[in-house]
Amino acid sequence: MEKEKRNFYERLEQKGVSRRDFMKYCSALTATMGLSAGYVSKVEEVFAAPKERPPVVWLHFGECTGCSEALLRSVYPYPDDLVLEILSIEYHETIMVAAGEQAEENLHAAVKKYNGKFICVVEGAISTKDGGIYGKVADRTFLEIGKDICPKAAAVICLGTCSSYGGVQAAKPNPGGYKGVGDALGIKTVNVPGCPPNPVNFVGTVVNYLLLGKLPALDNLGRPLFAYGKTIHDQCPRRSHFENDEFVTDFGAPEAALGYCLYKVGCRGPETYNNCPTVKFQGGTSWPVQAGHPCIGCSEPDFWDKMTPFYQEM
Repeated sequence: MEKEKRNFYERLEQKGVSRRDFMKYCSALTATMGLSAGYVSKVEEVFAAPKERPPVVWLHFGECTGCSEALLRSVYPYPDDLVLEILSIEYHETIMVAAGEQAEENLHAAVKKYNGKFICVVEGAISTKDGGIYGKVADRTFLEIGKDICPKAAAVICLGTCSSYGGVQAAKPNPGGYKGVGDALGIKTVNVPGCPPNPVNFVGTVVNYLLLGKLPALDNLGRPLFAYGKTIHDQCPRRSHFENDEFVTDFGAPEAALGYCLYKVGCRGPETYNNCPTVKFQGGTSWPVQAGHPCIGCSEPDFWDKMTPFYQEM
C-alpha cells in the first residue's frame, strides 16, 4: 500500500500538485460527504491505494455531454486519476478510442462480463414517445438501450438534470416524450442533478460507495443528502429574510460585502436544493450567485418550466 501511495503522489507532483494540496482536497471532500475528520485518511486511500476498481458503463442519451466535460475538466481529482486509478471505465463514448461496431462490442462484452456488478452512469434523458424513436445509438433507441443495460447494473447513477429528471429535453411541449432515466424505465436511480452538476457531488457519491460499500443516503427525489440536503438560500452568503414584505440582508455573514440577496431579480435559491455555495465551481473559486447571477434552480425537476422566466421574482 505504501508503494502505491508513493507512486500516486509522484504522479501528482509531476502535474504540479503537492501532497498538501491533495490532502486539502480530501479534507474538503470528506466534509462535503458529511463524514468526520477521522475519515480523511481513508478517503485519501480510496484515491492513493484503491482496493478495487469497480467497472463502469457510462451511457449517453439525450444530452450535451456537458456533465462529462465538467468532470473531465475539474481540478481535483485529475480526470486520469479518477478514471484510471479509481474506476475501470469499460464504455464511455466521449473518451474511448473505439468507435462503431468495435464500441458496441465493448459495451455488450462489458455488460456480459460484469452482469450485476458494474456501476451504470447515465447522462441524458430518454425519449419515450412513439417507442422512443427520437433518440438512437447504433440503430437502437435510448429506451431500448436503457431497458437492456440499466437493470443489469449494481447501481445506476444519473449524472445531470437531464438523466435525473428529463432536463431541457423534457421542457414543454416535449415532442419526443423525454423523461429522466428512473421515470422512463421504472427503476430506482441515484440522481446527481445540475446543469451541469458539481463534479464534487459525483466524486463524493463514488467515494462513498468505495469507502463504505454502499451508496449515500438519498432524499425523496433520489439525490444524495450530503449534497442536496439544504437549499441554496440557506447556505448563501447573501442570505436574507422577510421583514414587512421586504428582504433584509443578513450582514452578519463574513461575506456580506458580496451584496444584497438576489431574490428580487429572480434568484431561485429558496426553492433549490444544492451545495453550490459551499463547494463552488472551478476548483472552489466561485459560483453563479457569488459572481452576481441569480440561481436558476437547475438541480430541480422540471426547472426549465417551473423556474422560468428566470429573471422574474417567483
